[in-house]
Amino acid sequence: MSSGDPLARDFDHLRAGQTFASQGRTITEADLVSFSALTGDRHPVHADDVWAKSSQFGGRIAHGMLLLSYAVGLAPFDPEYVVALRGVDEVTFRRPVHIGDTVHLEGEVEELKEIDSHLGLVVFKWRLANQRGELVVRARVTALWRRKTEPETALPDPEGEADLREVYL
Repeated sequence: MSSGDPLARDFDHLRAGQTFASQGRTITEADLVSFSALTGDRHPVHADDVWAKSSQFGGRIAHGMLLLSYAVGLAPFDPEYVVALRGVDEVTFRRPVHIGDTVHLEGEVEELKEIDSHLGLVVFKWRLANQRGELVVRARVTALWRRKTEPETALPDPEGEADLREVYL
């Protein structure tokens, strides 16, 4: 993470309304082929060029879940602070993304929820947009975030790990 990243900080230094924007990621033929092979989703709109050209989309498009997965990868989640992704809600796929399109992620801290002295939940509004700035995917995403701790303390001790598992489940 760059030092100028507003999210590269502990939970107690985040504020509702903070925003971020990622670099772009161009969707390639290899992305669609790999995702189809990985997931088994070989719908012809993703895998069959001839079929897809005759569809309402005019060509092959990226899987919605591929785009959501790339959004997670584009998010500036610093492992020093972010423990885990907790939830993805209210996902809407708004526009198709074709091979050659470039997407980027814009996000805003919507809400902060304290869990205990070590952890908090950060709720984001995410907007994945294409190279024209058009919304392609939106979602609410919740991440488990580390709170400020004393220098000699990190995460809870091993006995406290059970608490972390309960929070995560």
